[in-house]
Amino acid sequence: MTHGPIRQHGPDSHAVEIDQRPARRVDPIRVPEPIEGSDGLFVVDATWGEIYPMALAPGVRTVGELEVIEHLRRGLALIDTRLEHFYVGSTIPSARNIPHPEILEHSHELLADLETVFFCNGPQCAATPSAIRSLLDAGHAPDSILYYRGGMHDWMTLGLPVTTAAHA
Repeated sequence: MTHGPIRQHGPDSHAVEIDQRPARRVDPIRVPEPIEGSDGLFVVDATWGEIYPMALAPGVRTVGELEVIEHLRRGLALIDTRLEHFYVGSTIPSARNIPHPEILEHSHELLADLETVFFCNGPQCAATPSAIRSLLDAGHAPDSILYYRGGMHDWMTLGLPVTTAAHA
């Protein structure tokens, strides 16, 4: 019940194939979901999507949770690029939703001279890489784009605050 080999280097520096990824679920869980009745435990599905690189494009900076928290403290823009039905369920406080297929329609609303953090479900989610690629192709300055690769997956797994879209 695996999903292809993972190559790892053994102690003698030879590549070793290890089949350790579980088969993809038919109905994947795209973000951690709380386990009802347990305090702070989540179900995490690591079988969906592709893993995206740390650096998406030259000039686009990848940030972690501490940078996102500081960004929020400074009152700067945070864009949740997931589809609306994911955003409505939970998001990072003060995040605004611009679904990745609509990013170019809203690009005029992004301030070119201010850094904006873009995020989605996490390292396996294609929404933010797609949105950032569209912005770059349209001439948006890469130095104003910050990519939070961990997204909702890492944010929730670390127990950081989330909110519903009505309170975002």
